[in-house]
Amino acid sequence: MLHNYIERDTRQIKAEHFYADRAVQFLYAGIRERSAWLFRRLTSARISSVLAYMNYDGILSNKMKNYLDIHRQLNIDPQECLESAADLDTLRKIFERKIRYWECRPLPHDPAAIVAPADSRMLFGSFQEESSLFIKGKFFDYEEMFGNNKHTWLGAFQDGDFAVFRLTPEKYHYNHTPVAGKVIDFYQIQGDFHSCNPHAVVSLVTPYSKNKRVVTIIDTDVAGGTQAGLVAMIEVVALMVGDIVQCYSEKKYENPVAVGTGMFLNKGCPKSLFRPGSSTVVVIFQKNRVRFADDIAANMFYPDAENIFSRKFGKALVETEIKVRSFIASSRSNAG
Repeated sequence: MLHNYIERDTRQIKAEHFYADRAVQFLYAGIRERSAWLFRRLTSARISSVLAYMNYDGILSNKMKNYLDIHRQLNIDPQECLESAADLDTLRKIFERKIRYWECRPLPHDPAAIVAPADSRMLFGSFQEESSLFIKGKFFDYEEMFGNNKHTWLGAFQDGDFAVFRLTPEKYHYNHTPVAGKVIDFYQIQGDFHSCNPHAVVSLVTPYSKNKRVVTIIDTDVAGGTQAGLVAMIEVVALMVGDIVQCYSEKKYENPVAVGTGMFLNKGCPKSLFRPGSSTVVVIFQKNRVRFADDIAANMFYPDAENIFSRKFGKALVETEIKVRSFIASSRSNAG
């Protein structure tokens, strides 16, 4: 089944080739339907950890190391990497690589700019029923997303907007801060390790709110902030993602610290690292506080792009491939 996305810089239609796609389809269309018990086991933390070790540290990693030019196969630009190509000699090292983001991922100068948290494929939507971008209960269940004991945030973000950033396995796996502001809540929610492959997303429906995830609530209406209201940055693990390591650094990757309540986060800084695999970041905004980039909005309705999400959910949902720290939206003032 063809899945297209739009390359932002060129506006060309690209076809995505899914990693381990047959296995994912078998898991979600075969095992899930025939054995709920086995399906739960295969999407558990333990099995996910074992698969990650085999793929990134064990037999499969060694085979790829010996027989493939990994950098060429994964389309990785060695000039972006801090480490030399010779030092990136395992899949784990490649997927946990650091890049010269201050050179190759420039930050917009506009203080109202909201930026991409990851090298990823992006969609956005709205919780407002009257909005043409209304998407309810497709990628995540709103009531589940913040956790059962966090009703305060459900009210704060009611009728707001959201953006979904899907990382594919070959991507740079550090997440960066999309806004500047003060952390007013930070917590982890235990959950499953479902795949973020589009086949799995449309088969399971709302996997992002069922997976293990880390929630960071940022108040941007403070001195030095982006003035976009409250912003929720939710990092979601996936199959073969062992952990989300919090490692905020204000300058390059120097002196990393764990994120916590009361910290001020500057925009565009490394915040966390997904251990290898594909995964997702969801950013949720309050009602009428952001305006998304026109080109990303236009790409979602690109008429010639075939897309799994569009076919399954019955509306145009074409992803745009974006770079971390690139402009994705502008903040609106309370009066706007």
